[in-house]
Amino acid sequence: MRLFPPDLLEGYRHYSAQRLPGDRRRLGQLARLGQAPRAMVIGCCDSRAAPETVFFTGPGELFVTRNVANIVPPFAPDSAHHATSAAIEYAVKSLIVPDVIVLGHSLCGGITAYLQGGDHDDTIRGDFIGPWIDLLSGIREEAREIDADLAEEDPQRAVEEVVVRRSLRNLMTFPFVKSRVEAGDLALHGAHFGIATGELRILDRATDRFKLVVPD
Repeated sequence: MRLFPPDLLEGYRHYSAQRLPGDRRRLGQLARLGQAPRAMVIGCCDSRAAPETVFFTGPGELFVTRNVANIVPPFAPDSAHHATSAAIEYAVKSLIVPDVIVLGHSLCGGITAYLQGGDHDDTIRGDFIGPWIDLLSGIREEAREIDADLAEEDPQRAVEEVVVRRSLRNLMTFPFVKSRVEAGDLALHGAHFGIATGELRILDRATDRFKLVVPD
């Protein structure tokens, strides 16, 4: 039987020696009082784009759900299993988060596979990935309509940004999201993280364009 990865055990030992002493009081508060995260982040499973790292947060600050290509599906209450939708429901209705952020990123493998293979590529079908990636149907055409220059210059990033926009639109199909947004006590945000550069772009809802965040 394969043992627990020793490098991860060593990582925990480093955490327990270096960071845990500073986190212990905060963790104790979270255990006693429960969580009240500042925001929900819907990100991608990609190991290079962890929201807690990008936003430099500590325990209890973010409620994070991650899936392939940071997709928010449309509201579809039925007997199927909806992990992302369940997380959204819990964050918005139970935790009452004031902000929901959809965080896309560069070099997204799910989006790359879709762009290379299109709608009918068997290499990305599988039992679960294929139906999930089908939610990207028509994404290239939408990217060209929004920003033809970017779609020509950098089609990968253009589509990654459209996935964020589409996920934000799909969030508004959830009645409990829509009602809180319209009441003014929930805000939806889009962002895109560049893995190679570390750059963060946030979606300006007034212009529908992603603007670079300039570091201090």
